[in-house]
Amino acid sequence: MTIAPTRRHLLTAALAAGVAVPLGGAGRGWATPAAPGPARLTLPPPTGPHRVGTVSLHLVDKSRPDPVAGPGRYRELMASVWYPATHDARRHPVAPWLPAAPMRALLASAGFDADAAAAPFTAGRVGAPVLRTPGRRPVIVYSHGNDSHRAEATIVVQELVSHGYVVVTVDHTYDGFGEFPDGRLTVPLGQSFTPWDSSYDLRFVLDRVEDLAAGRNPDAERRPLPAGLGAALDLRRIGMAGWSKGATATALVMNQDQRVRAGLSLDGPMQSNPPVTEIGRPFMLMTAEYTRAAEPSVNEVWSYYLHGWRLNVHADGAAHSSYIDHQWLIPQLATIIGMSDEELASWIGTLDPFRAVRIQQAYPLAFFDLHLRHRGHLLRGPNPAFPEVQFIP
Repeated sequence: MTIAPTRRHLLTAALAAGVAVPLGGAGRGWATPAAPGPARLTLPPPTGPHRVGTVSLHLVDKSRPDPVAGPGRYRELMASVWYPATHDARRHPVAPWLPAAPMRALLASAGFDADAAAAPFTAGRVGAPVLRTPGRRPVIVYSHGNDSHRAEATIVVQELVSHGYVVVTVDHTYDGFGEFPDGRLTVPLGQSFTPWDSSYDLRFVLDRVEDLAAGRNPDAERRPLPAGLGAALDLRRIGMAGWSKGATATALVMNQDQRVRAGLSLDGPMQSNPPVTEIGRPFMLMTAEYTRAAEPSVNEVWSYYLHGWRLNVHADGAAHSSYIDHQWLIPQLATIIGMSDEELASWIGTLDPFRAVRIQQAYPLAFFDLHLRHRGHLLRGPNPAFPEVQFIP
């Protein structure tokens, strides 16, 4: 299933990356002025005790020829590994939310000015030393939505890492905007790239996580990895999450691969051919627009195919992108470009961005803590600290 790149999808992606959209009116937000140059957008800090490190990987799947790249070429992916880092991580450079070149390609594809705002910095420090503690850490693999990029849920990713997880995010080449180490850019091809295609990428990435845990370096250029990275990975505690189409891909991987112990859908449509089938392990739906009442495929998966622990939570006022970074970044653009409150609500719904961030930080963490660490109480039922969040029976 591919969601067509409508103007709304393009605008959402462009706004999230920091582009001016001439919509008029007054808005509000939290962009930080930068002098000289455009205002720089910001991300909220994670709440956990650990600092965040990150390293990118260039991966080549030699079992899959790439007809788009030409004869003799194979499927290539970019991934990032995010991990708890030592306290001297600040000596290392800050990772950008999205590199300049793919961001410019994204903005140009939508016809916007790339210089209206600067993309935010993350909490991640590139190549920072891995925090070494007794035992290994659970691993989460993240799959992005249609025509997007692996940074789209950085708020969720950083929160998990700050609480002790390792998270691997993946760019699905030709289904989003990415950049390889040699400077090659990839952009959406405008043809069908399905959740099934994404699931192949994700299973390949799981194999590369196993390489890392065994002490091997899967990077195509053999660029150095932070010392101790492989020793931090617990292959017995692997989870997976995705937004939109990435959520559907998460379910498909769980149909095929028993290595994934728990799956999280961030408003996934669950439309796929072949369809999602039986899942006997924990699976949680965080719904917004793709509710069981509104989307038959979501209701079908819930009603017939989730045979293990399952939960459906829903935040009142949430839009499709309310569980990823867009909910925080788009209001900042509203201030810069003068977006009206009505126009802003059409993009992010009525869920307050500050509350959305708290939900993004709390509920994915609670889900993986429950099923990969066997601790926590937030998912037992409605909580007065989160009055927006309903538990849908």
